[in-house]
Amino acid sequence: MPVPFARREFLVGMVAITAAKAASRFVSPSDSKSPFRIAVINDEISQDFGHACEVASREFGMGWIELRGMWKKNIVNLDEKEVAEARRILEKYQLKVTDIASPLFKVDWPGAPKSKFSEAKSFGANFTLEQQDEVLERAMEMAKAFQTDRVRCFDFWRLEDQAPYRAAINDKLREAAGKAEKKDIILLLENESACNTATGVEAAKVLHEVQSRSLMLNWDPGNAAASGETPYPNGYDRLPKQRIGHCHCKDVVKNGKKYDWAPMGGGIIDWAAQFKALVRDGFHYAVSLETHWSGGGSAEESSRRSWAGMKKLLQQADAL
Repeated sequence: MPVPFARREFLVGMVAITAAKAASRFVSPSDSKSPFRIAVINDEISQDFGHACEVASREFGMGWIELRGMWKKNIVNLDEKEVAEARRILEKYQLKVTDIASPLFKVDWPGAPKSKFSEAKSFGANFTLEQQDEVLERAMEMAKAFQTDRVRCFDFWRLEDQAPYRAAINDKLREAAGKAEKKDIILLLENESACNTATGVEAAKVLHEVQSRSLMLNWDPGNAAASGETPYPNGYDRLPKQRIGHCHCKDVVKNGKKYDWAPMGGGIIDWAAQFKALVRDGFHYAVSLETHWSGGGSAEESSRRSWAGMKKLLQQADAL
């Protein structure tokens, strides 16, 4: 059964919450001298939002965080009280929000054969095709509530042959971007192995077809690599650089014919060169740790180790 939306009317014009004073030992954000907004997806650390923010801010030294799920609820399902509590926690730890990592369009395309990826893990999301317009509206409300202008999206579970449906899928992305533009929101299309846009090459084609200033790319080299592409330089070189609006950071290793997640710096992606290229090309949005690797024994420890690798790579790229 789909997870129900909160029934109470959500008010985007929430009254500002009084901030708790930060501790005097607060660590300066690690991205203070970086061209990037250095972040982590909160639930890659913990479903306990307060703890995740404490680790991101006071241990990792970050000034930004990406919101996907908390307290075992998807971000678009938070009610007013939960949003107010999340805002209070963000104020306490002096964290700004990069984007709302929504599950928009992680569903099967209507009229097409069911995708083999239909049952893929969706981080607390179990919404139907019919609910997608509401998912978009709720995600945009959350963006306003958390003072960001970015919402992550996808382009439906991957089809064996997407060619007969690609134009209609692009029309749906164009329609959603039009709705977002009216609310000064930017949709970030993520290249995702389980969805119809998986690689840099495929992303470049979609961005060429959907010419909207409200649709940008969430470039994910890890997903591209897991799809068999060499993300840097091959995939990245194909991308329109001015359309990259966000970057997810994770690594992969090749295991026979399969790919497994790895901590940042422990895989096959040339992340130092990728970060250097982003600096060179004027990218100044978020580089957000999306750990996925579980070899640390717990989500928190895995993220801790992956952040250590990411930090070194950023330093190698003179981006930290």
